[in-house]
Amino acid sequence: MATIMNGERQFHIQAKEGEVGRYVILTGDPGRVPKIAALLDNAVQVSCNREYNLYTGELDGVKVSVCSTGIGGPSAAIAVEELVKCGADTFIRIGTSGGIRLDVTGGDLCIASAAVRSEGTSHEYLPNGYPAAADFDVVRALADSAASMSSNTPGNKYHVGVVHSKDSFYGEVEPQGSAVTDKLNSEWDSYVKCGCLTSEMECAAIFSVGIVRGVRCGAALLAIWNVERSKQDLPDTITQDVSRIIRCVIGAIRLLIERDKK
Repeated sequence: MATIMNGERQFHIQAKEGEVGRYVILTGDPGRVPKIAALLDNAVQVSCNREYNLYTGELDGVKVSVCSTGIGGPSAAIAVEELVKCGADTFIRIGTSGGIRLDVTGGDLCIASAAVRSEGTSHEYLPNGYPAAADFDVVRALADSAASMSSNTPGNKYHVGVVHSKDSFYGEVEPQGSAVTDKLNSEWDSYVKCGCLTSEMECAAIFSVGIVRGVRCGAALLAIWNVERSKQDLPDTITQDVSRIIRCVIGAIRLLIERDKK
């Protein structure tokens, strides 16, 4: 039966097997892709369709791809699904986020060990109660890379732990504008009490697809500021400089390439 899924190329990312590396760096912003790809050898653009900007190059002689996902879980899940069909099996998300735990300050790196499923996409992959956990090997590589480039000073630390994934950016920053303000505030207070590191919009979906498809997924997030520190008028830093998080993920990919050969 002929369907829209029967084309030579994947329907959304417009790539085919052989054009994508085993290792893929995911990032929300399509404009960030060429900046990351510039750190690879011989990188070329494979496709650019909708929110999906895809480059493939090499790192230490191994094919590595960089693909944007747009904002939110649905488009991120599509990217992972179609990249898996092109042969990828290891994914690391580079993203920005708003810190929650008080020891996270703007500029810190947050390595996600798992994600709170406070969004919709993961619920179409995993049953209620099943955690959206990152792959241990990917988490370890990211933590090792982050440790090598961090110090114990605010804005230059790294943390490993649970992150919060949501569907509504404004539900976080302006919950009073919602018709379910009390619900949002109550859940947020619970995440604070549980020591959740930071809040973002894609990890739960990416990790859930990875679990179901049997591939490795992880994420490194830059805290661009801390929501709770702002609420309490505590000193904080606001930054949108993603250079350190990019270097962290490149370092983690190198470690995975080396370790996977053993």
